[in-house]
Amino acid sequence: MKDISVKIFTNGKTVNIRVSNELVTILKSHYVKNIKRYSYTVNKYPSTFFFEEELMKQK
Repeated sequence: MKDISVKIFTNGKTVNIRVSNELVTILKSHYVKNIKRYSYTVNKYPSTFFFEEELMKQK
């Protein structure tokens, strides 16, 4: 099992949103302590956050 306390994506990284395959850039990341996961805010949807499993590395 992977250690979720280590974030996969860094700020400024270009990634794809899994459901839409849309290309976005990560603006900021935040570790949510009570659910032990990182959330990410992206440039195209700044009022929405995504979890790591909702994003994937750019192809």
